[in-house]
Parts: sequence; C-alpha cells; structure tokens
Amino acid sequence: MIVDERIVDYIHSLETRNSDILETIEQEALKERVPIIRKEMQSFLKVLLLLKRPKRILEIGTAVAFSAILMSEYTEEDCIIDTIENYEKRIQKAKENIRCAGKEGRIHLLEGDAMEWMRKLSGPYDVIFVDAAKAQYLSYFPEVIRLLKKGGMLISDNVLQEGGIMESRFAVERRDRTIHSRMREYLYLIKHDKRLETAVVPIGDGASVSIKKE
Repeated sequence: MIVDERIVDYIHSLETRNSDILETIEQEALKERVPIIRKEMQSFLKVLLLLKRPKRILEIGTAVAFSAILMSEYTEEDCIIDTIENYEKRIQKAKENIRCAGKEGRIHLLEGDAMEWMRKLSGPYDVIFVDAAKAQYLSYFPEVIRLLKKGGMLISDNVLQEGGIMESRFAVERRDRTIHSRMREYLYLIKHDKRLETAVVPIGDGASVSIKKE
C-alpha cells in the first residue's frame, strides 16, 4: 500500500457510481481476479481525459476492456480508441464487453503482440495509456514516443509496485527483480528524457503522467 489504507478507504467512500456496464464489468473482473484500474485511478483518468479532450487514444493492455470503455465514456463521440491485447482468453471477454457497451464503432481491439502492433501504427495519438506487462514498459518506450503527438499525454499505470519500487533490488523477491529494475529504469527515463515533462503520482499502484513537449 503506497498511501495509508485509511486515506484510500476514505477516498473510495467519496466515489460516485460508474455506468451500469462498467459496474458489471468491474464486479466480474474482481470475482475472476482480472486486474483492472483501481477506483482512485479511474477518477484520475476521467479528469485527465476531460482536461485533454483527445481525439485519438492508444491503450496498451486491454484486459477485459474496462478502461477502454471508461475512456470512451469520458471523451467525445468522435474520439477513437485503439486498444491492444495479446491474451486470447481476455480478448474474447473484451470483445463481448465492447459489444455490450455498444462501443464497437469507437473502440478498435487490436489482437496480438503490442510491439508488433505499435510498429505498424502511424499515429499520432493524443493520449497513450500504458497498462500492460510491467517489464515491457521500457521496451515499449521508443514506439510510444514515436506515436505520441507533440503536446500529447502519456499515462502509465502501476509504476510504483505497491511501494516496492523504492527498495533495493536485493530486498525484493528474486522472481520480481527483473520487473523491479526495468520499472526503475523506465521511471528514470521518463523523468529525464528532455522530450517529456513527467509527474509520478502515488495514486492506486502508482501512476505517471508525461506531456510530450511542443
């Protein structure tokens, strides 16, 4: 837990209800232990989208399409969302959820490897939301920066790893060391790349928001 659990509980108590389709997807995801963005990250993302008012969004990591549908509800009707997912079991559920939400015309599900898809895409995107395999954020970065519009926003979720990111690599379990070191490299990169202005925020499991400078 990054922030005091009592504060998180209090913030959750203030949250308003999502649309019926999002509430249903969230409950199913929690039951099936499918990772989706946390309550406080949902609110943060909504505000960022209302501020940015994007026309094109790229999401890396669809899961069951919860966040893609949420983003479609907080953007204009002419905003198109391309979302990439590689896990076949989740792809089928994502398709079902997109169809139930009536968003087939706005959410384009790209099936397969994220790097392969990004190399094919031309951009530019107003917003890129990265919420996929944490060890791959660093590998995605060159394509992400290429596809992101000048003035565009890069949002990366789950970057603080429950606070474990601040620990020495020897203090984390051996199986987690690769993810730990790569995420630390990623955070250093987005904070020091001169093309970006980045804020790292201790919300949910940690998020970063970067603006590609004009």
